[in-house]
This record gives sequence, structure tokens and C-alpha cells, in this order.
Amino acid sequence: MPSPALAQNAGAAGGQHTDDIVVIGSGLPPPTGAPAYGSVTIGRDRLTADASGRVEDVLTDVAGLQQFRRSDSRSANPSAQGVTLRALGGNASSRALVLLDGVPIADPFFGYIPFNALVADRLSGVRITRGGGAGAFGAGAVAGTIELASATRADLPPLAASADYGSFNSEVVSGSYSPNLGGGFVSASGRWERSDGYYTTPASQSTRADARARFRDWSGGIRAVAPIDAETEIQARGLIFRDNRTLRFQGADSSSEGEDASIRLIHRGDWAVDALAYVQARNFTNKVISSTSFKLTLDQRNTPSTGIGGKIELRPPVGGGHVLRVGIDARYADGELFEDAYTAGAISTRRNAGGDTSTIGAFVEDDWTLGKLVLTGGVRGDRWTITSGFFREVAGPGSTNAVVGSVASDKHYGDRDGFEGTGRVGALFHASNAVALRAAGYTGFRLPTLNELYRPFVVFPVTTQANANLGLEKLKGIEGGVDLTPMRGVSIGITGFYNQLDYAIANVTIDAKTRQRQNVDAIVAKGVEVIAEARHGAMSLNGSYAFSDSHVRASGLQAGLNGFIPAQSPRHSASATLAWEPRAGSALSTTLRYIGKQYEDDLQTDVLPDAWTVDAVARMPIGRHFAIIARAENLFDATIITRNQAGSMDLGTPRTLWIGVRVKG
Repeated sequence: MPSPALAQNAGAAGGQHTDDIVVIGSGLPPPTGAPAYGSVTIGRDRLTADASGRVEDVLTDVAGLQQFRRSDSRSANPSAQGVTLRALGGNASSRALVLLDGVPIADPFFGYIPFNALVADRLSGVRITRGGGAGAFGAGAVAGTIELASATRADLPPLAASADYGSFNSEVVSGSYSPNLGGGFVSASGRWERSDGYYTTPASQSTRADARARFRDWSGGIRAVAPIDAETEIQARGLIFRDNRTLRFQGADSSSEGEDASIRLIHRGDWAVDALAYVQARNFTNKVISSTSFKLTLDQRNTPSTGIGGKIELRPPVGGGHVLRVGIDARYADGELFEDAYTAGAISTRRNAGGDTSTIGAFVEDDWTLGKLVLTGGVRGDRWTITSGFFREVAGPGSTNAVVGSVASDKHYGDRDGFEGTGRVGALFHASNAVALRAAGYTGFRLPTLNELYRPFVVFPVTTQANANLGLEKLKGIEGGVDLTPMRGVSIGITGFYNQLDYAIANVTIDAKTRQRQNVDAIVAKGVEVIAEARHGAMSLNGSYAFSDSHVRASGLQAGLNGFIPAQSPRHSASATLAWEPRAGSALSTTLRYIGKQYEDDLQTDVLPDAWTVDAVARMPIGRHFAIIARAENLFDATIITRNQAGSMDLGTPRTLWIGVRVKG
């Protein structure tokens, strides 16, 4: 995991570029000013060497990055897989913009990231930029940008397969076939996994209805790269996935599924071009079981959504040390929910709600190299819309006080639209070969998701209401840092930041059993981030630490929240990985992670204690084409509390052991 000082030489997250080498299947290289924003890269070797095998867990190598819950995509509800950084508060929707080959991958309705569909060995790397500022990425990056890139030709063996067996009768099988095709290549891949799961309920709270966190999911993908000429190529990608999970109680089942497709044109000539278009079709279901009667109380039986978008970026040859980027991008999302509320085993109410959102923006950004100094800056303007919002509720056959089919509520919300101007500026100064100084300032915004606007949800016994009147979140922030290379093989990056997220969307307590999504005045986060890397011979050590001092600013009816720490926002987080690779193909590594105390709720009444975990991985090659992999998650079986709702708790991954085989040919 290189420091920001090295990120400028790492190429785009999707493949490395130098003056003489072009990697087929990658995007355009990052502009020269990218390191001014403190970006961090995670390489393919690290992505494919984590004990859990989960992309979301590897991302937490960058301290300060977290999902809404502390559990990963095997035992969290899919709708809780929102990603944020810098302790800007959690509300299950992603405040970070997550891209795969330039395409936003968040669910169009919920804003969560389908991590179960992301397979580490299908990626070449990740670049994480902490802090907002939409730049050329598009709207939504109020907490940062996470750029994932598909594996390139250089990363992919013609044939690869793996099989793993682990604790709780867990199985994972994956494979890929990646032949050359003319001057390009095609890669078809698939993964299937299942587990009987562990009990997320603490032993002291066990009930007759407890169920293991079972899961079963699969995904299949195809990616083709076809050169048109020496400077131009077409990249096409398709993905289909399905995921099923059980959470805490028997019958508390959820599912998510999707079909995604994208096409991208990359031209690396004097007039460089990055043009893409994509479509997403997603769905989600969820059943809520009462923690007292253990009966079905809510069946969110269908939540279809669609996302459509595209981008065109041009880099004209202006010369004079400039890298100029101009372009336009657009996104459209629509979705609706169909759910049934149950009373005494019968449907008492049927609900249907949904709407549309869109953004279309234009951007200009320039990076100017003046000897040891690089200046970067850009502006963009976005027109946004929130339209066709509605909520309808009718009496079901189990209703005791209304005629079946009678309308209890039929609301149609007024259309809204507006224009937001945002920008960012930065500077990078190479004081010497060992010292680089950087500073940046930025603004950004995020539209509320359709989920936040129109879908209530229940984590029994608390109901969180939607709010069709939510406004936009708006960020402004500054940061400064230094990147040090005190000796060969050693790098250190230190960043201080101040971010203010105005009109932050939070789950605000109304009474003991009710919360509502509301805009609070602001969340202010300031702190320090440190990353370090040291390499000597076969040994390497990577570390990351984040200190975040985050507080809510609130007034009026929300004044009681003023000064409180935002929900799901730890003050301290850290990660460190020590690895030894004595010869090609063999490796030993251990990863230590820490997450500090945080609060479940906005009133700071429900505490999630801090937690330390230790993971370990051993890889031993057998001949040229085989390797045996042993993995241990949470080696010392630390207790990780992932949810604390008025004392009702869920637990994260306990000690989990794996043994597997890898085949490459």
C-alpha cells in the first residue's frame, strides 16, 4: 500500500502507465496533481492476500474507512453496506463515491455497495482519495472517492481456479478463463460461496428463534478489451450476481441481486478520451422478525431499481506543463419498494413508494507542473432533480379497523430541482527527493437516496421513518500534509484535515421506538491520518492510523444533539500488516486492526466498545501451478459488537479458519 508520495507513480487504480508502457485494459493515467489530494493505493497483491477474502475488509487497511456496520458482506444486511471516511457519520448510504472502471457501483435505490459481487482477484488495484471534491468523478464524493479497477491482461493468467473450505461448513469456489482475443483479451469468471454461518446473538441473549448467519451467493462476469488501433481500445463489462443471507432470527432473510453492463472507450493519443456508458438493474428483499414474538412483522418483498449513466472526458494537448480535463457526466436512478406489514400473522398494511433522481454535470480541471511545484484545480456545475416521489398505503386482509384495499395514505411529493457549483484546488511541492508538501481545499454535495427519501425501515423494535423533504448534503473542507521518504524502502504520509458536512442526513430519535431521517445543521470532522510503509528484503510492513474528532452541530428541535459524536463514528482506527515473502509464490502475513469505541445512535446511549482483531495468512506453492493457502480470521476470537439497539446486540465474525488450493495455468 504505497503512501501518497508514491501514488503519483502508481498510475491509475486500473493499471500502470509509464512513458513507454501502456497496459491493455486500463484507464487513462491519473493527472499529475492527483497526489495533492492525498490519495492512497492498494495493490493487487494485497487485495488477493487478506484472510477474509473480502474486498471491503482490505479497504479498511486505510484507517478511517468504514461501512455503516462493523460486519462484512457475509453477515450484514446488504442495505447497511454504505461506505464513508473521516468519521462523517453513518446512515447506511455511501458518503464515499465508489467507482469500478469509472462506473458508480452503488445501488441506485439504497446507495449501498454490493461487496459480495466484487471479487479481489478480478481487480488490479484500488485508489482511495479521502476528502470530498467531485472533480471529474461526478457528484456524491462528500467523504472521498474509491476507484476500483478491473484486472488487466498483465494481471490475468489464462486459467485460474480456487477452492476453500472453512469454519461453520463454509465453502468458496471461483474460477476464470482469460484467453487472448486478437490484440486484446476476454475474461470470463465466476464465484460461488456458502456457509452455515455463526450465531450473531450473544449467548446471554439467545432465544428459541435464533438462527445462524447463513449466506449463499454467486456472481458471474465477463470483460472484453478490444484494441481499435495502437492508441484506442473498447472495454466492455457485464456482471450478474445474487446474494441471500439470514440475520439473527429464523425467517429474517434478505436478498440482493443485480445485472450490470458498461462499455468504455479509451483513447491515449494527443487528444486523450475516456467515454463510458452503463446500466444497472438491481433488486432487494428483506424480512423483519419481531424480537419478542419471533413472528414476521415486515416483508420488504420487492425493491426494483434502475441506474443509467455515462461520462465523456477529454484531455486536449494544451502543452506548457498542463494536463487539462474537460467533460460532462450524467446519472439517473429510479426505484420503488413494495412491502407488507404483518399483525398477528396476517398482512395488515400494504405499502408502495418510490421516485426518481438525476444529476447532470460539466467539469473543467487543470494540473500545471512548474518544476518542483504542481498546482491543480477544477470546477464543476451540476443540475439535479428529485421527481415523481410518492407513498401509498392500503389496508391488507389482516387489518382490524379498515376495509381491505381501502387507502390509508396516498401522497405525491412535489418535484424539486436545482443547481450546485463545486470545486477543488490543490498544490504539491517536492521540496526534495525525501520531502513532498501538499495542501488542498474542496467542496462537494450528495443527493439523498431514494431509500432515505421514501423507504422506512425497522431494526426491531425501532422504526426509522423516511423523509421526502430531505435536502442535499453539502461539504466544504481543507487539508494539508507531508510525504516523507527518509530512506530507501521507507515512506510516511501525514495528513491533517478539517471537513464540514452541512445539512448532514442523520437518523434522529423522535421517541423510544421511532427515528426519522433528518438534515442536521452540520457534522464537523477534524483530525490526523498517518500511513507508513517499510520494505527490507523479503519483509514488508504497512500501517495506517486515523484520529477523527467529529461532532454534530444542531439547533432548534434538534438542539439536544449539539456537540454529540455522530452515530457510527469512531475516534480512533488503525491497521497494520506485516508480511514475509522469502521466495516467489510463498508468503506469510499477519494483519492487526483496531476500531475505537463508537455509538449506535444519535443520543450516545448505545455504545459499541472498541475491538482488536488479528488475521493471518500462509501461502505455500506446490510446483509451478498450485499453491496451498491457510487463512485465519480473528485469530484470537475477539468479541466484536456490530449492533447495540438498547442493549440488544449482534456480534461480528468470530475466529474463522480456512484451508484452500489455488491453481493457475
